[in-house]
Amino acid sequence: MESMDLLAPEELERIERENAGGLPANAILEIFRPRGVRLSEATFRKYVQAGLLPRSRRVGRKGKHQGSLGLYPVEAVRRINVIKRMMAEGHTLEDIRRSFVFHRNHIDQLQRDLSEVLDGFQEELGGRPLGGERRRSLEAQLATLRQRAQDLVRDVARLGSAVTAREDETLRPQ
Repeated sequence: MESMDLLAPEELERIERENAGGLPANAILEIFRPRGVRLSEATFRKYVQAGLLPRSRRVGRKGKHQGSLGLYPVEAVRRINVIKRMMAEGHTLEDIRRSFVFHRNHIDQLQRDLSEVLDGFQEELGGRPLGGERRRSLEAQLATLRQRAQDLVRDVARLGSAVTAREDETLRPQ
């Protein structure tokens, strides 16, 4: 197998911090190219279609007739790192699909969706002329929902880890 240099945890954290809004597919490919990681656009699309990577969201570009750009959540970089590590260890794509990596994709999407809904409520609440007591009550309910959403996502992830755990723990992403 060819030599490749996967991303270290601190590099992943830096990339996630610097690109919190997401990355286009070509930028993700460029992160791995100098490291000797073979990853083509076709393979990237295959991983997305197989459910191993999150889908992109369309973001409009500024300017007339600029169209939109597909941005992938930055965790796609971490996920590719895990997929490539698992493949280097001899696991097949089917092994990876049955592992927690596949389910983590859906859990991350759940977290993003819940956050988007609650952020929308927060924004709407901020723009409404409400009495002090009513505002405090709604803000308290929103804070409670945020905590419950965070707990739900954590519990779903924990269950996913337990359900997909194998005797051979090498399939668990780090």
